[in-house]
Amino acid sequence: MPSTIWFAPWKPGLADRSRAADGPVLVSVTEFTAHRPWTAPGVTLAGLALRRSWDGLEGAVGLWLWAASDVTRPRSGSVSVWRDARALAGFVTRHDHVRIMRAYRKRGTLRSTSWQAAPFEHGATLRAARSLLTGEAPWPEAEAAAGPGHARSALPGRRPGRSDT
Repeated sequence: MPSTIWFAPWKPGLADRSRAADGPVLVSVTEFTAHRPWTAPGVTLAGLALRRSWDGLEGAVGLWLWAASDVTRPRSGSVSVWRDARALAGFVTRHDHVRIMRAYRKRGTLRSTSWQAAPFEHGATLRAARSLLTGEAPWPEAEAAAGPGHARSALPGRRPGRSDT
């Protein structure tokens, strides 16, 4: 039986208030699968700490954190929405984010994908992310030229775009 996925409420960022309703955005979905169950609480706390500063991030449209209910295979991550790839790259290289990634890189497996959406629709974005996280839709295959933060022009599963980091 597949695990239940819980999403934290939408947390708007600075760009949510200034973004044009029909403007393009970059959606990023991450999934961290811990090797050991006791790693999960620390990962969750680290995600919550990053979420606290979310509303002050330049280029951040909004964020959902998520966690899966499977105790033996703890998974968690985020669905973040950005004005563009530059804004996402700015977050990924922030000191606090880099510190957390280094602390947990050998304690689990991370995968991520991103795509462009125009216009941005909360419901459609959450449904697309949920379909990836539940296994209903496959994670896109890696592209040779794709790196972290590489923008995709289609919804997940419709065009290659996986980026394992």
